[in-house]
Amino acid sequence: MRKIALLGLGKMGQGIALSILRSGANLTVWNRSIEKAGPVLDAGAKWADTPAKAAENADFVIAMLSDDTASATVWLGENGALQSIKPGAFVIECSTLSLDYVQKLSEAAIAKGLVYIDCPVTGIPSAAAEGKLTLLAGAEKHQLEACLPVLQSFSKSIKHFGAIGRGTCYKLMINLMGAVQIAALAEGIALCEKLGLDTETVIESIETSAAASPQVIRYTRRMAEKKFLQDPSFTTTLRHKDALYALALAKDAGFAAKLGTVATQWFAEAGQHYKNMDEAIVIDIIKAGNE
Repeated sequence: MRKIALLGLGKMGQGIALSILRSGANLTVWNRSIEKAGPVLDAGAKWADTPAKAAENADFVIAMLSDDTASATVWLGENGALQSIKPGAFVIECSTLSLDYVQKLSEAAIAKGLVYIDCPVTGIPSAAAEGKLTLLAGAEKHQLEACLPVLQSFSKSIKHFGAIGRGTCYKLMINLMGAVQIAALAEGIALCEKLGLDTETVIESIETSAAASPQVIRYTRRMAEKKFLQDPSFTTTLRHKDALYALALAKDAGFAAKLGTVATQWFAEAGQHYKNMDEAIVIDIIKAGNE
């Protein structure tokens, strides 16, 4: 039986854990607070007090964390997973991180005789729990193939972009596109409101328009009716973080991401005023700038 460790039990991590458990794997989990582990432990996972203890004897160690700082603490810090993980094991980093940090972490893992899989994901928490995420992989092909049974337990599709870091490059690009799209949607809805257009007609028209996408459909009614989620799957803070990582990536490539820069500024302001709230609330920042 495959021995798997999962580090991080936020909404996405919990969903991934439940999908892994359904595959019959032996799963040990760690999180900063044990309170979030309840559903996963009830489903059969074992608890570890530190990342290092979780990683002991694991064949595959998966992380789903918030940012570079959290990942560095969990992998590289005191009681970090790299302190105990056995040579030849797989480090599968599913968090959305900066490219510079991914390169640093992968080098540290490889130096310890580990296999590093750059594997950010796309999808919402319900998709994680249903085993329907899309994985954006950066790894050697034969190494990726070796861990497919684990990855397929929580995904419906695996896109291989090339070497380590290539999955992260794509993930940052698509999340920056998401920031631009959400900001553009918010601006359009705010303009319609300013013009006095009927809210329900606007919602129905946007959702059936050529500009509609799953993301647009998910956010249109929430923005137009001001029904922001109290427990959102993606927050202003996370969107701003991802956008900043993407802009740094673009800058290093000598690329001027002008639309992304404007959207990032709006999410920076949203993060200041509405920290860790539903990212759809960026519409209030746009409205405030047009009063």
